[in-house]
Amino acid sequence: MTSNISGNERSFRVIAGFLILGLFFVLAEGYRWWALLGLIPLLSGLVGWCAVYSLFGIRPGKQRQQN
Repeated sequence: MTSNISGNERSFRVIAGFLILGLFFVLAEGYRWWALLGLIPLLSGLVGWCAVYSLFGIRPGKQRQQN
């Protein structure tokens, strides 16, 4: 499994994941479990691989050619 996330995006995902997980302690009891969705960006940022990017063939490091 090769990395398909750039360095800046990895940092952003890790920070966003921690912020979303932090909502677990702020949200009301019925909604607090939604904050566990923060595990998705956190883990993808730590691992450096995004399943959605692989599924759709997105390569963030490559730029499109202009005609």
